[in-house]
Parts: sequence; structure tokens; C-alpha cells
Amino acid sequence: MTAPELTQRPLLSVHELSQALQAPDQHRPVVLDVRYQVGRSDGREQHAAGHIPGAAYLDLDTVLAHVREDGRGGRHPLPEPERLQAGLRAAGVRSDSQVVVYDDWRSIAAARAWWLLRHAGHAQVSVLDGGWQAWQAADLPVETGEVVPQEGDVTVAPGRLTVLDADQAQRYAQSGTLLDARPANRFRGEDETVDPVAGHIPGAVSLPALELVDETGRFLPREQLTKAFHDRDVRDGGAVAVYCGSGVQACHVALAAAAVGLSGDLAVYAGSWSDYITDPGRPVATGA
Repeated sequence: MTAPELTQRPLLSVHELSQALQAPDQHRPVVLDVRYQVGRSDGREQHAAGHIPGAAYLDLDTVLAHVREDGRGGRHPLPEPERLQAGLRAAGVRSDSQVVVYDDWRSIAAARAWWLLRHAGHAQVSVLDGGWQAWQAADLPVETGEVVPQEGDVTVAPGRLTVLDADQAQRYAQSGTLLDARPANRFRGEDETVDPVAGHIPGAVSLPALELVDETGRFLPREQLTKAFHDRDVRDGGAVAVYCGSGVQACHVALAAAAVGLSGDLAVYAGSWSDYITDPGRPVATGA
């Protein structure tokens, strides 16, 4: 299987990627390592210690987000187009590249890269199902050291997907479906250790992103994913949006929806809960 055959497929298996990497250079996908986990800042060091051959490292905090000193936009605001474009070009992404992204966090960080690339107009992107752990479990080749690819020429043109602000997210909660991708206990307002205010946007429905993958980090079978959405009244043609704590896990839910073929794109409240609570006048709900 060559890279052009993988175009726009949301998820890719490790064996499919391994086969695609054996294609001639002009057909070989660009692989991006976006390893990131909350509370850790050693993604680049992890990449240098071992990565999929040829994979360039892409930093979530500085390329896939732009954290602002004033806290505006939440904990992981969307990056400016110029910042995202520079980071993608430095990672070797070309306008005609098939891109495959992976992480070691059940594809949550990888989903953010997948969503941003599509939002920026680059539809030829897939997430490696199971990520770094699946690649290692398959005993596939591993490379060490820094990767400095040839500069890419991708052009970032945001606006292809629907991005919401707080007021729009509230309207979805009242007149459509607003999914909350955080763990269920945080949705209920219990055990909140990340944000200074606990609870959820009134009218939102809990759909934890981490419940959409199994213990190995692979996405659940199609029928189980479809049931998870249908149980929340998410079906083709409905007005559906998603948010989380900082706009990252929300992209994971959007990826799952694309993987089961739900038509359209889930609107994403990019600032999410960490942005919503910056206005003390906004209503907050707790409980199930």
C-alpha cells in the first residue's frame, strides 16, 4: 500500500504505515511524532531516544498551540497560522504530503495535530492507531537521534472546520448537542485538579475521550464507537459540538466521529473549559 492510497483516512494501522514507508521517496508519507502528556515536557527527548524511522518531532505547546501569558483562549489556544505553518514546514510537511501523526497518549495529542492540519486545509492526514506503543508491540524498526527533514512548503489556511467561542458553545448545549470529552468525574465536578473551577457547561453531555480507546490505546471497534455516539443522540445531520479542558481531547472525539463515518465535522470549542471559566458570570453545572 502506497501513501496516496491512504489519503484522508482518519486512522491507520502500524502495518499499513510500515508498508507505506517502503514506498519511493516521493510517495512516502511524512511522519510526525507529537508525543505529549500532561505534566511532562520531555517529548523531544523521548523522540531522540527512539522513534519511527524518519519521524520528525512536533511540539504541542509551541506549534500545535500558543499558550498566552494572559491566559486568553484557555490552556492550549489555537496557534496563529504563521506559527503552525512554520512548525509544519520545519517538520518537512509539503503541500502534497500524506501526513501520519502519532503519540504515546492514546492518540490524544496526535488527534490535535490531525484536526489542526485539516482545519488548515491539509486533508491528507491520518493518525496512527495505537501510536508509539503499537509500533513497538509490532516489533517494527526504531530509529534514534534528531531528525532534520528537508523544509516543506505547506501553506496553512485556517477556516476549513467549525471553531466555536464560549457563547456559541452554550447555544449548542441548548439547541443541539454539546459533548464534554473530559473524564466523567471532572464533568460531574468531582476530583478537579486541573482547572480552578469544577463542573461543566449547562446542558452538555459527557463523552470521555479516553473511553473511546482500549487499554492498548487503539480505538474501539466501529460498532462500539458508533453506539457511544448514538447513545448521546449524535447522528448524521445533527448540530453537534465538542469541548474538553483545553481543546485537545475534544479533537480526539472529533477523530473518533470521523473514523466511524459520521457525516460533517463536529464543531470544536477550542478554548474549552479553561477558557469558559475565565468569565465568572458564565453558568456552571455539576453532577451527571
